[in-house]
Amino acid sequence: MSRRAPPVPAALLAAALAALAALATLGGCERQMRNMYQQPRYDPGETSPLFPDGRAGRAPPVGSVPAAAGDLAATSSARQGRDAPVQWQEAAAASSPPPVTRALLQRGQERYTIYCLPCHSPLGDGDGPVVRRGFPQPPSYHVQRLREAPDRHFFDVITQGHGVMYSYADRVGAQDRWAIVAYIRALQLSQQASLAQLPPALRARLGAAPGAVPTPSPSPTPTPSPSTAPGARR
Repeated sequence: MSRRAPPVPAALLAAALAALAALATLGGCERQMRNMYQQPRYDPGETSPLFPDGRAGRAPPVGSVPAAAGDLAATSSARQGRDAPVQWQEAAAASSPPPVTRALLQRGQERYTIYCLPCHSPLGDGDGPVVRRGFPQPPSYHVQRLREAPDRHFFDVITQGHGVMYSYADRVGAQDRWAIVAYIRALQLSQQASLAQLPPALRARLGAAPGAVPTPSPSPTPTPSPSTAPGARR
């Protein structure tokens, strides 16, 4: 004759059911957390059957304004990224360089000394003090590629950064960026100008300086004598 198993106490059964419910809840929480970090999404350039044009990427609504941009937009707050649209508007307002004046060059020299000289050096050859201490060397402004680069190239590099150089848009205003560009052009001219391009007064001062090498005068073209003139009889 078989014996019946003793009944499970109600308290123990309730505790077991509660433990199972807790485990099920924790599993669901873990799944929800993973879904937050590994969401099903479309990557840039993917197709989608949800839209008539077959593209997953959609254009922003008309009149929308970006709230964040750049690397900071990928952070949890993107607070500083909200400054990017303001910087874009500022740059658009100064989309063309101002006239080059002495005041602009002086302002550019001041801003260059503060922000650019540590890497690019006083001459712009890329041998600045932080480079001598191990920082990656930037290219010289005097290479042919950068001498031929448009002004906008330097403005955009200051605005957006390039390589290991970060953006200076939040440190240098658009007008000051153009002033720095003008001063960079002055540095390039200082290392490439010929004596003939200098003002007469400066040429005279350089010619009178000790050790100056006088510029050779062009030799006069000798007048052929009648005996050596073309067609002369011998």
